Amino acid sequence: MSDVLVLKSQRFRSEREADWKRLESLLELLETGRMSRLSDDDVIALPVLYRATLSSLSVARSISLDHNLVVYLESLATRAYFFVYGSRTTLGERLLAFFLRDWPAAVRRLWRETLVSTGFCMLGAAVAAVLVNRSPDWFFAFVPSALAAGREPSASSAMLKASLFNHDSRGGLAIFASFLFAHNSQIALFAFALGFACCLPTALLMLYNGFSLGAFVMVFASHGLLLDFLGWTLVHGVTELFAVILAGAAGFHIGWSIAFPRHLSRLDAAAAAGRTAATVMAGVVLMLAMAGMLEGFGRQLIQSTAARYGVATVTAIGWGLYFYRPGRGR
Repeated sequence: MSDVLVLKSQRFRSEREADWKRLESLLELLETGRMSRLSDDDVIALPVLYRATLSSLSVARSISLDHNLVVYLESLATRAYFFVYGSRTTLGERLLAFFLRDWPAAVRRLWRETLVSTGFCMLGAAVAAVLVNRSPDWFFAFVPSALAAGREPSASSAMLKASLFNHDSRGGLAIFASFLFAHNSQIALFAFALGFACCLPTALLMLYNGFSLGAFVMVFASHGLLLDFLGWTLVHGVTELFAVILAGAAGFHIGWSIAFPRHLSRLDAAAAAGRTAATVMAGVVLMLAMAGMLEGFGRQLIQSTAARYGVATVTAIGWGLYFYRPGRGR
């Protein structure tokens, strides 16, 4: 019986081996980057040879031919699959497509959610500012005293102004700046991750993100330092806060899709929304990293309020044109 199987295997191989060898030679050219050596006939033959190999593999499995032959055909078919049906792009091309097309397109698709996210953040800042203005004690409801580190309603104008232009990277301002970056990064991640709960946690997080900003704005504004404080904040804040708002928009997008899936099932709606939201979040991570560098270098190197506003203006215009300039969708 074994002799019969050996004869069948040999005959099977002799009838089809030429096609396997040709496919293997074509794959070697493709895998070594010598695609230019392929002729038009080779390109046309590649999918035909791939399907013939799949057919051979199916037959070899069904009649229990030589195990080594089956393993060889499986390997050959797998290698061919990635060239017949797999991605034709390199890592560099995918990254280029992400920055030139995928990420901006995903952000534009979430323009409604971005407005909603911005609205909640601004509402939180306004509420905190009004409450702190009416009663300074509200400040500590929004900002823990340990993190305020003296920058509170009872602080002197001189102390607050000195904190905005402190060159000492070990000082209280450095702690405050690090807190803001860590705080906003956590808000961004949680706003996206909790979006599935029908938008409610995301909305609360956007409000909360505005509370601490509004409280500090009112403290510095009450001492005539509003422009200086905003200049210091916006050096990195334009990028950082926009990243948080986009993360909130991604969370709103998922939550809204689950709450109102339209013609899709909730699972399918969540999956579709998740693809767009995940693309946005991939960019948000990069924005937070960029904001971290701006915060780290800009805070120490740029000591002029006018220069800080200049950096903030350039980054704001840059992000605006990158995502929303006319004709960007085309």
